[in-house]
Amino acid sequence: MPTTSLRPNRRPGWHNRLSTAPDAPTSSPTAYKVTGLRVLRSEWAKFWSLRSSWITLGVAVFLLVLFGAIASYTYSPGAATGGPPGGASGDSTAVSLALTGVTFASLAVGVLGVLLSAGEYSTGMIRSTLAAVPRRLPVLWSKAAVIGPIALVLTSIGALAAFLLGTPGLDGERIALSLGDDGVLRSLAGAGVYLGLVAVFGVALGVLIRSSAGAIAALVGILLILPGLASLLPDSLYDSINPYFPGNAGQAVYALHQSSGSLSAGAGLAVFAGWVALTLAGAAYRLVKSDA
Repeated sequence: MPTTSLRPNRRPGWHNRLSTAPDAPTSSPTAYKVTGLRVLRSEWAKFWSLRSSWITLGVAVFLLVLFGAIASYTYSPGAATGGPPGGASGDSTAVSLALTGVTFASLAVGVLGVLLSAGEYSTGMIRSTLAAVPRRLPVLWSKAAVIGPIALVLTSIGALAAFLLGTPGLDGERIALSLGDDGVLRSLAGAGVYLGLVAVFGVALGVLIRSSAGAIAALVGILLILPGLASLLPDSLYDSINPYFPGNAGQAVYALHQSSGSLSAGAGLAVFAGWVALTLAGAAYRLVKSDA
């Protein structure tokens, strides 16, 4: 009786064909190199995705325009004003009135810089940021490179708008000026440069202190309170160091004329930029040496 084999009918060489069959395609994740440009783009997207960025920038420009226009339309000769230093004798000018809101705008952009950096420490997002950018320092440089130019451009536009809106209110006054007058455009642009540096200063303080509340307090104290406290020093010492405080040096950047005892616009810019650079250096050191 014929028997049927249960062994499968395998042709010679079947195992060779199987061993030489091509491997199934495998997908491998694409490796992206961390570059300064990509970190900058990431911080740019992160900045504009936050509602607080839009609101705070809008508040800064609004305060700059509002207080500048109000000061110009309510000006009366001989009345005391609280604007920045103006002419050589300390009298108000059309520019100093238009830039009355710089102090308030500086607080807004400075706080925005603090929130951009210290806010990540408060939420814990800094761990994800530094995990994506292990070298760390590009994160600090990118934050500063994003907020500085944005604040500079928008506040320069705000300063120009405040001056143009206030010009009709000073029509016929002795202090009235036009954009073509000597030093006017330089002062308006100087206000934008100063506010851009204040924003970077806020970023540096946020990374250095790692607390939003602490960094904001330091910002206000350094820019506004420190010069007042220094007035308690002996007159000879106060007169020597007063122009070099960050707030006073910053005011010299956008002053129309150099007043007695203050720095020139160029010297004021150099001094204030030096304060910002020194704070950035301290922030960079702590960012590299300390855990998140």
